[in-house]
Amino acid sequence: MNFKGKYLGFILFLFIVEPHIAYAQDGDTDIIEKILDILSRDPIDDQDYSDVAERLTYYRKHPIDLNKATKEQLKELIFLSPIQINEILNHSLENGPFINVFELQSIKSLDVESISLLLYFVKVTLPVPLQDMTFKKLVQKADHDLMIRMGQILEGQAGFSKLANTKEANYQGSASRVLTRYRYNYSNTLAASLNMEKDAGEHFFDSGKNKGFDFYSGNISFRGNGLVKKLLVGDYALQFGQGLVMWSGSSFGKGAGISTIAKQDFGLKPYSSVNESMFLRGTSGTFKYKKISFTPFISKKNLDASLTDEGKEISTISISGLHRTKSELDNKSRLSSTIYGAHIQLNSKSLTIGFTSYQTRFSLPFGIGKSLYEQYDFVGNSLTNLGLHYDYNYKNTYFFGEMAHSKNGGSASINGIISSLSPKVSLVLMHRRYTKNYHSFFSQAISESSNAVNESGFYSALSLKFDSKWDLFTYSDFFRFPWLKFRVNAPSSGYEIFAQINYRMDKKLKLSSRFKQQVREENPEDIIAGSGLETVDKQNYRIEISYSINDRFSLRNRVEMVRYQKGGSKYELGFLNYQDIIYKPLSSKISGNIRFGIFDTESFNSRIYAYENDVLYSYSVPAYQGKGIRFYFNARYTLIRDFDLWLRYSLTSYYDQNTVGSGDDQINGNKRSDIRLQIRYQF
Repeated sequence: MNFKGKYLGFILFLFIVEPHIAYAQDGDTDIIEKILDILSRDPIDDQDYSDVAERLTYYRKHPIDLNKATKEQLKELIFLSPIQINEILNHSLENGPFINVFELQSIKSLDVESISLLLYFVKVTLPVPLQDMTFKKLVQKADHDLMIRMGQILEGQAGFSKLANTKEANYQGSASRVLTRYRYNYSNTLAASLNMEKDAGEHFFDSGKNKGFDFYSGNISFRGNGLVKKLLVGDYALQFGQGLVMWSGSSFGKGAGISTIAKQDFGLKPYSSVNESMFLRGTSGTFKYKKISFTPFISKKNLDASLTDEGKEISTISISGLHRTKSELDNKSRLSSTIYGAHIQLNSKSLTIGFTSYQTRFSLPFGIGKSLYEQYDFVGNSLTNLGLHYDYNYKNTYFFGEMAHSKNGGSASINGIISSLSPKVSLVLMHRRYTKNYHSFFSQAISESSNAVNESGFYSALSLKFDSKWDLFTYSDFFRFPWLKFRVNAPSSGYEIFAQINYRMDKKLKLSSRFKQQVREENPEDIIAGSGLETVDKQNYRIEISYSINDRFSLRNRVEMVRYQKGGSKYELGFLNYQDIIYKPLSSKISGNIRFGIFDTESFNSRIYAYENDVLYSYSVPAYQGKGIRFYFNARYTLIRDFDLWLRYSLTSYYDQNTVGSGDDQINGNKRSDIRLQIRYQF
């Protein structure tokens, strides 16, 4: 590619100077971004990890006491594997209370990387007597967190331009994005949250049309140590087992480590994300008597949906949460759903067994799909789901699994083991089988498809710690789809292989190299009867080097390439190189980071996703697609103690393009810029 050649000298320069520069200690937001980047195999731009980031940020400010840590708290540190959690909890039982956090080095399953991350979120303190909760303490001793975020694309988009024939724009509201959120927390016992959001193009306090924000979400929750373990009113998430039956909120799949393969279920948790679909609204609680915990729940909320031409059946349910155009507004909240059920669980030192049962009812039925691949899709207005899950620790091996059943006879199962063969070697084996008629509206189990349906597969992974400097993680996943899929008119199969090797020369320099290949089958572009399927082969290559200049500046450089080929057609290439400059001086009111990137991809198929630093609790994962450059800066300024201001500006400039985007999002010109301002006050 000619475009790449122009920047070859620049790339070589970056790699020549990198070995002479040191790696700096990450700041709070960098640590969270690092964790998400490790755990998410293939991030996409509509994933929302704000609830995960919010919880990790809470534990940065209020570290977990290792001598009081519960299994549930350690599960919230999503980078820990089940074996690591079990050994941390057993350490105090076998050796007495922790005296110092550096005792973590004596736990065999904790490698250098895990310990370095864990130290950000844990502490060791002497026990203090429990004080009774009073109204005065609830007000004065609690943590309050108020945040306001505003943003907008600076260029005009087609959806905001008035049409000649109607004299009004397709997008009914303004171009600004607004989010206001408030958090209350008293000693991790009593908590409350409130989210209010307006997306670009939505109404906002418009006279006669909208009296406020487009989306509201909130809850009040209580955590106890007696019979009542949790109690919540408002919006909440439920996460049980391996995600086959009930898993709402954020979820990770196959990543660059073993900690996400066996899901760490949290049970009932407050919902704090701004995603407008994957949550429940109502009330729930967890009650515990000896080794038995019981979680009943009920939810009733409205969903966005489009109907068939007759208006008597559901065509599709929308999960975007966007209400900008007349059609999106017509579909808003037109379908009501009621969910009720319960979960019961036996908890012992090494064994957990849980059973989940619930029913989902809709005000209108789902109709029969018109395409052949939709033949086994859910039909009707009522669905009952049942599931049994387990996990068992035996020495250095963790067994996990779940079996599920849906009303219409569909079934699903997932079973696996994670074994620490030695302090330096860990193995993962997992098998899954989801029938073509299994249905669950809250399933987020490990799968190659977006839903746990019509799939069987076998996953294996190996983690090797050669020494304090070198480590390797690799996995393979072979999968098969017994029935048809969208754009796949026959049973199909495929595989995925992944390998990442990390090298830490010392505390100052880290080098990471990654390879991933995904092979699957799809319909040919020019499909004719009897033409069969074509093989799609996509390969990713990545090298990243992190280092620091001094105690104020650190640098990070990544080069990534994608090779995409379908059938016998010519392969396509995608290329991305970016340089991050991070400024985080100690005890300074100002910190921030800058990225300059160049990219060249031949089509949508060879696009490349990459995490970007953003304001607190916001994580941008744009697709680098086309040919051009991308620049952004992200700055934080502490005006006074507990009062912070963030400013983010990004610009993408494309070569050989007269427009950016398509449809209502189209911009006339070759540039797209975005600005975001955020204010946070803690009191």
